[in-house]
Amino acid sequence: MDAKGLTKRFGSLTAVDDVKLQIPEAAIYGFLGPNGSGKSTTIRMLCGLLTPSAGEVEVLGFRVPGQAEEVKLHIGYMTQKFSLYEDLTVEENLRFLAAVYDLPRSDLKQRIDRALEQYWLTEQRKQFAGTMSGGQKQRLALAGATLHRPRLLILDEPTSAVDPQSRRDFWDILFELVEQGTTVLVSTHYMDEAERCHNLAILDRGRLVAEGRPRDLVRDIAAGVVEIETDSPKQARERLEATEGVHSVAQLGTRLHALTDKTIADPAELIRQALKDADIDSEVENVVANLEDVFVAATRLNDQEGSRADAA
Repeated sequence: MDAKGLTKRFGSLTAVDDVKLQIPEAAIYGFLGPNGSGKSTTIRMLCGLLTPSAGEVEVLGFRVPGQAEEVKLHIGYMTQKFSLYEDLTVEENLRFLAAVYDLPRSDLKQRIDRALEQYWLTEQRKQFAGTMSGGQKQRLALAGATLHRPRLLILDEPTSAVDPQSRRDFWDILFELVEQGTTVLVSTHYMDEAERCHNLAILDRGRLVAEGRPRDLVRDIAAGVVEIETDSPKQARERLEATEGVHSVAQLGTRLHALTDKTIADPAELIRQALKDADIDSEVENVVANLEDVFVAATRLNDQEGSRADAA
């Protein structure tokens, strides 16, 4: 799957701005970004549900938007909000979707039985969807989205309303689908989910600000990362936020986590000296970045560039 110059405008608002992507098959490709960053808009253009204002997209060998209808035959789409019928049973919902997908009657029972088994819903077969838990509804929605065995599965923030164990179970299913050759596009707000993706795109203000394998993004972060132990976290944070070269400071209990400008040779020494000058006792060390650090560094840099562009 390839996208070049992908752009979407809604009047004077540019929701997606000149995005370029190369998405491998049979892998999980994640989209991470704050609300309004363009994640959902990008995904909807990639699967032909939204017409781009500019740019070229090739999905599963088809051109979008020219061959968008052909693309739709090969994709499964699962939204953030449960969108099946709550007054139908699990089996009735799947039978309804089978009719929508025009699946052959000859293997319908076998296909539904397999879906119920694969998504751990056999015992809920005759249960009304509206009486199910959040995790069960999520699995039913995924069973419905994959009933026609799509080559491409689109998941738009699919785990926002379920507990951590249900999210973990959900991701186990996604990896099984990838093993079977399915390509998965997923947007998420959760850093632990982003770390599970084979590749990741970070979007902010409609722009692609970072892209690659999570471990490569962590290795190549455009910032220094420092942790600070102190008995005066509030005062230390205030001092560091006023220190030139410090981009952000987050408090984690009694610890502080700071990102510094990438040009600084020894970030820990910068932090140590700033706190020493303020008579704040602390223990300071350079640490390895995590994906949240990557996200903060990438989006903050984009905000700074956007502010400069607006000022110009």
